[in-house]
Amino acid sequence: MECKNCKKILPEMAFFCDKCGAKVIRNRLTPRNLISYSLETWFNIDNSFLRTFITLFTNPADVIHGYITGLRKKYMNPISYMTIAITLSGLIVILMQKYSAEMDMNFFNQNVNQEGFQEFSGKVWEFTNDYYSLLFLLYVPVFAFAGWLTFNKNNYNLTEYLIIILYGMAQYSLVTFPISLVVLLWDPANYLAWSLPISVVMVAVVIYLIQIINRFSWGAFLGRMMVFLMLVMVGYIGVIIFIYILLFATGTITLEDLKNLNQATSSAINWASYNLV
Repeated sequence: MECKNCKKILPEMAFFCDKCGAKVIRNRLTPRNLISYSLETWFNIDNSFLRTFITLFTNPADVIHGYITGLRKKYMNPISYMTIAITLSGLIVILMQKYSAEMDMNFFNQNVNQEGFQEFSGKVWEFTNDYYSLLFLLYVPVFAFAGWLTFNKNNYNLTEYLIIILYGMAQYSLVTFPISLVVLLWDPANYLAWSLPISVVMVAVVIYLIQIINRFSWGAFLGRMMVFLMLVMVGYIGVIIFIYILLFATGTITLEDLKNLNQATSSAINWASYNLV
């Protein structure tokens, strides 16, 4: 008998390959053993995803500082972790498209040109749905650069700070996923009303992680947090400007759209940004 993964010859009674560690599978797939295998994979104590998710709450430094300093097997790497988060967020985008007719697109714009706003928001909506993962990832360098300048007792370089933010934003996305899912399924009309407090969680999670890793005193923390938030706001404005550039470059919107829209433009961009993930 040989290992299906690394092709090493194994004893007939072997349960695991002593070269690659893979489990020896003897049975054909059936609904029962498929479900059993899936549950074992996702909920056993050795599952790196669950271990990463839980430890980012209980001991985030062990995950992040450990990965930066060379601990690469115990926890899921930040790219894979973010990929799972974005994949789950794709379900939210699908549901947003499904329930778009029920959602109050005019939540932030009660006194503007209704016809112009609806046309503009529809174009922005389609654009953000198509490129939501790219647009969400634009916040990673914004947070990383702000944190690198303000919270850096460990002297991480900018690339290492990107690791912190990838873990933080993936954790935010995973934490808010069930909240967004429930709101969209039970109260889609008010989903945008929930978007602002949910987006605040993103900033809170990132600040929590960088403070836990750096361990500044409360006085130093508060001062650095204020500077951090100002830098993030500048970066956020930069992201909005970049979104405008993309909208014009792709022909999604034109100057005529802005003329018809009056004052609704910035607000429409804001809610689109809040709901990328």
